[in-house]
Amino acid sequence: MTSKNIVVVGSCMIDFVSYAPRLPQPGETIHGTKFMTNFGGKGANQCVAAAKLGGRTILVARVGDDLWGDQYIANLKTEKVETKYIQKTADATSGIAQITVSDTGDNQIVVVAGANEYLNVEDLDEARHDISGAGVLVLQLETSPEVAIKALQLCRGISILNAAPALDEYDRRLLTLPTIFCVNETEASVFTGLPVTSLAEAKLAAQDLIKKGCNSVVLTLGDKGALYLEKSSPESVYHTSPSVNCIDSTGAGDAFVGAFAFFLANYKNLSIEKMIESACYIAADSVTRPGTQKSFSGREILEKCLKAVFLTR
Repeated sequence: MTSKNIVVVGSCMIDFVSYAPRLPQPGETIHGTKFMTNFGGKGANQCVAAAKLGGRTILVARVGDDLWGDQYIANLKTEKVETKYIQKTADATSGIAQITVSDTGDNQIVVVAGANEYLNVEDLDEARHDISGAGVLVLQLETSPEVAIKALQLCRGISILNAAPALDEYDRRLLTLPTIFCVNETEASVFTGLPVTSLAEAKLAAQDLIKKGCNSVVLTLGDKGALYLEKSSPESVYHTSPSVNCIDSTGAGDAFVGAFAFFLANYKNLSIEKMIESACYIAADSVTRPGTQKSFSGREILEKCLKAVFLTR
């Protein structure tokens, strides 16, 4: 196994999570059952997911000049994430996410970006060497699209854009620059204008994204697995997700992206298909525990995962 750096440019959020029997209707107040405060944010989540599996990770991000910012940096160091490019932002709060999770594991999320809005293209200059030399670069859209585009232009290795949250209007380079464009059903529908409620519709959406300029597309389908399509092949690849008892689906997509980046950086002997299947396995495992980063498995899951994947087909 030859390890290469995984550089993540993205968001740090503090998750305030309420658990309830079901998600409330508009205007409705319901009683919850439990409350937790977690470290979250798509960028940091994906970075920690890769680090827990043993990846050499670097995070480029901003936190607030507050108590939460200090705690977040300390948490990342505990998870063995390189924090040299994380800036504390004066006169800004750390980003927060208010999350409600139902007994079925479904969730609703409201995000207030805070310091994440201050991450800018100038911040990338300090990290230019590590970004250009990364084995895998991972980006999302919880920070500005301009930052994502600049980082993609600097990257010489494999790049993954997890295009979340989705944008109704966007610079076409967000589609054409990444090696891999990764979205879920809802995000794919926003970017294509097509419904994505079945596997057949997911295939059509992936094909449309390729026509729009994507080099390859990963379309995650929650507990149904993931679909992969690349420009050079007319046929998509679909992998189901293991059936598990879902406790909390929050962060499952980030577990998938972090695991996928880890395999791309460290397991060149695996086919893309097996990497995606392995990432589905690890994401499914994460929903069996509450929380986001704390639900992600460490290296102990790798042998179990790869054994399960290679026993299939």
